[in-house]
Amino acid sequence: MVPPANLGAFAIAAILLILLPGPSILFVIGRSIAYGRIAGVLSVVGNALGMLPLLTLVALGVGALVAESVVIFTIIKIVGAGYLVYLGIQAIRHRNVPAAEDSGAPRSAWRLLAEGFVVGVTNPKTIAFFVAVLPQFVDYHAGSIPLQLGELGLVFFTLALICDSCWALAAGTARAWFATSPKRIARLRATGGGMMIGLGGVLLFTGSKQ
Repeated sequence: MVPPANLGAFAIAAILLILLPGPSILFVIGRSIAYGRIAGVLSVVGNALGMLPLLTLVALGVGALVAESVVIFTIIKIVGAGYLVYLGIQAIRHRNVPAAEDSGAPRSAWRLLAEGFVVGVTNPKTIAFFVAVLPQFVDYHAGSIPLQLGELGLVFFTLALICDSCWALAAGTARAWFATSPKRIARLRATGGGMMIGLGGVLLFTGSKQ
């Protein structure tokens, strides 16, 4: 078990990091603007679930090998960036199609969760964060290191889920104010799509492995 002092310090650090605008927040805001609050929250859940396989790899020691491998790290980055660009293009292409919160038409929750999961599991910044930050709060005299890493990761997972959901609800609510005008909604969806495309570009061209 992680000592309470370490756990408290990590929770504070995690909250500060999560609240800083980054890829996850921009992705969630873009999805919420494009498709509404429900889609935004489901994207948050999917994105958070995508952290769990990465957390497992880090706890088992595989994450460090991935983070240090130029080839693997670059492949993950390209796949994640490309998928974000794809989602952004889809949002722009279908900007005039009524979404679930506009028309009552069902939108697959599983699809939204799956899309969020792919974005989460292919986010190289999450791998780098888990590898670089989590070990700093581990007490190497307090028991199993993998279990402590897993505990810290689950704390981060929970906090990210809560904070990112707040962003999704806020962005989705702001979007709802414009719902009376189809043209404004179309522009908002295009804006959300543009944010996802831009985020894909940022992930692709930053944080390269040397």
